[in-house]
Amino acid sequence: MSFYAGRKSIRKVPGAVIKAAPLPKPQITEGFGARENVGKICKEAGYGSALLVTDQTLFGLGLHQKVADSLEECGIPYTIFHEIDSEPTVDIVEAGRKAAVDCGADCIVALGGGSVLDSSKIIAASAKHPHIAVKHFLHKFALVNGGTLPMINVPSTAGTGAECTVGAVVKNSRGVKNSTVIIGLEVPHVILDSELIVNAPKSVTVWCAIDALSHGLEGLLADVSSKKEDIFKSRECVRLVFENLPILLEDPHDTDARQATLLAAHYGGNAINTQLAGYVHAFAHSIGALYHIPHGKAIAWCLVPIVEAQENLRYKQLAELAVHCRIAEAGDEETAAADKLICALKELLDRCGLEKGCPPIRQSDYKKLTRMIDADSINYSPSRTFTDNEVRMLLDQIRRGY
Repeated sequence: MSFYAGRKSIRKVPGAVIKAAPLPKPQITEGFGARENVGKICKEAGYGSALLVTDQTLFGLGLHQKVADSLEECGIPYTIFHEIDSEPTVDIVEAGRKAAVDCGADCIVALGGGSVLDSSKIIAASAKHPHIAVKHFLHKFALVNGGTLPMINVPSTAGTGAECTVGAVVKNSRGVKNSTVIIGLEVPHVILDSELIVNAPKSVTVWCAIDALSHGLEGLLADVSSKKEDIFKSRECVRLVFENLPILLEDPHDTDARQATLLAAHYGGNAINTQLAGYVHAFAHSIGALYHIPHGKAIAWCLVPIVEAQENLRYKQLAELAVHCRIAEAGDEETAAADKLICALKELLDRCGLEKGCPPIRQSDYKKLTRMIDADSINYSPSRTFTDNEVRMLLDQIRRGY
């Protein structure tokens, strides 16, 4: 059997696997400055001690202080662990686990972006079982008997949706990134606080929002049976970005629009959990890794060509999404409505200042990139499996621009 045939034969397996995994169903608290509710949440839940995990930047800016103050006001003992950096390692996680065990933490408060949230998931899992080596929780699937320590997650970016996803990426002892799925992750509460992102640079705002949009869009394109609630959330994810990112390009301090993008990212995280991503991410992961391109920007370059390559199989889903986003009318033909959605996507990317084409991609790297994309695509349930020739053609289109 060829590698292509093998990939094609297991295309639906990842979708079946996620249906069997227990997923977090957090309660959401929203609003500007909402992180000041952490102490109250801990008190009502009966938590006796907390480990507050954040990164060096947020700690240096003092953005953790409202959380710390709220814990103090509610009489919850806490310890701050702020050693997380942009490329967390197993050693950092080990230090975080030690901090959690030493302070007797019975919950983890994670304040930060994807690196903090991913590290905190492993800390929450390993601190529940301190006699098991941390590397055990870096396996492809890490089963945590009895569940992890409960987490209160406070994302500081509006893109990854990592506050609710069961996946985590941490470097192992050899410096290689390990992607793991934590089975038994407990996230009873998520706080979406627009104060944390109101001063985000334009580039961070834009590419995080496009990343969030891609999660919702790819979830709807995936060959996975979905509940009505999950379909609605994925559609809302896309709509919220379409409607609010242009507002933020004009007025970055619009807190309502900021709050909306946080919710979009959260719904995008739900799409990852329940519907998976697809070839946009397989291409973006590979291109981003080889040329050190920020993930959201790599996503932006890949979105249109890869969605168009699946359009004829997903006219219905794209048309329904276009109507939901008020881009098309309910009476439009499916093909026309789907085309309107893709045109709107192109217009949004143009408005964001995305360059035409991806200059870093080299034709001499196509063979290597194709292998990387093929390998990554196994993690998803796309609408169809691309041949290697199709992958190369799409790379050419991404390199030249839509």
